[in-house]
Amino acid sequence: MSYTAKDVQSLRQTTGAGMMDCKKALEENGGEIEAAKQWLREKGLAASAKRDDRDNAQGVVALIVEGGKASIVKLKCETDFVASSDSFIAEANALAAAVLAKGEAGAGDRAQQIDDLKILLKEKIEVGETIRFEAASGNVLDSYEHIQGGRGVNGVIVEMSGATQELAHDIAVHIAFARPKYLTQEEVPADVVAKERETLETITRNEGK
Repeated sequence: MSYTAKDVQSLRQTTGAGMMDCKKALEENGGEIEAAKQWLREKGLAASAKRDDRDNAQGVVALIVEGGKASIVKLKCETDFVASSDSFIAEANALAAAVLAKGEAGAGDRAQQIDDLKILLKEKIEVGETIRFEAASGNVLDSYEHIQGGRGVNGVIVEMSGATQELAHDIAVHIAFARPKYLTQEEVPADVVAKERETLETITRNEGK
């Protein structure tokens, strides 16, 4: 055997791979730690590619507001168990920080870390929406992130002119809980307006008004 138990332990600590996988990696690479790491990475990414057709409707929303700038991102995964894990939440926060610093290009800078997370957590993990926002000079910028099960599940960023920070925050909270589908009246499709009008007319008739 060209490796020791200490080598296996070291490889497990640095890669998060299982004991048998680490032993196999060392055996295949003559006990060379760095080569074993690369072997595990390649095998892990090959396995993760087989999960590409899985649904990944779970995830974490992370946001950051600093001064007049803000970012909000969604990191997607398959299960709420993974979404609630410390390593997944930490990566979502790191992704938000990268987007705040560099915009969408910042998300690309995290590609290797996200690949490593796929290998570690063995799920289909991918970046969802990423937004970087910068308020106009003199405007107020605030946010609200709804936390559920220890992770962000909904986030809102609000920019206001001539408002207080408190008012901007209150509106962000209201938006998060109301979850509106549209931002302006012009965005609402005509068929949705017609359906809502029909519903209200029916309610009015039933109430005898």
